[in-house]
Amino acid sequence: MLLKSKNKAITKYTLIKLLTYNESKTIGDYFQVKMMSLTDILVSTHGAQLTNMFLMDKNSSVMEFFPKGWLKLAGVGQYVYHWIASWSGMRHQGAWRDPNGDECPYAEDDRRCMSIYKNGKVGFNETYFSEWAGDVLNEVKIRKLEEAASRTIASTSACACG
Repeated sequence: MLLKSKNKAITKYTLIKLLTYNESKTIGDYFQVKMMSLTDILVSTHGAQLTNMFLMDKNSSVMEFFPKGWLKLAGVGQYVYHWIASWSGMRHQGAWRDPNGDECPYAEDDRRCMSIYKNGKVGFNETYFSEWAGDVLNEVKIRKLEEAASRTIASTSACACG
């Protein structure tokens, strides 16, 4: 999908590629590594695919989605990608925990519900997501502009001694 920014500070087109699980199995390791190394913001459901974030730049951002029931039943394991991002110098920009999903026939805090919730679909609140994504995109834009400005200053302040 190709998007054009309406912000005048960004004049180039931005390429957004949504990679599905089936595509990731067929595109090859080199392309996956290259694509992740160029990723500024990774938006994903909680799962093993997030381990690829170690291939991203240390200033990258991660937005994570969880199915219903994970806040109460998943324990500390639900924070593993938050910790990896933090330890790697990335920014974990928060998580969406879907309040909707399949009902569990057991008590709400029964561990057997986890297997029902784990395979559930993850939806999102469009208003919340658009504000959340907008905040993250603006933060990344500002960070990128500051990095570009500091590189320009560093390159122009080099000694032209001859």
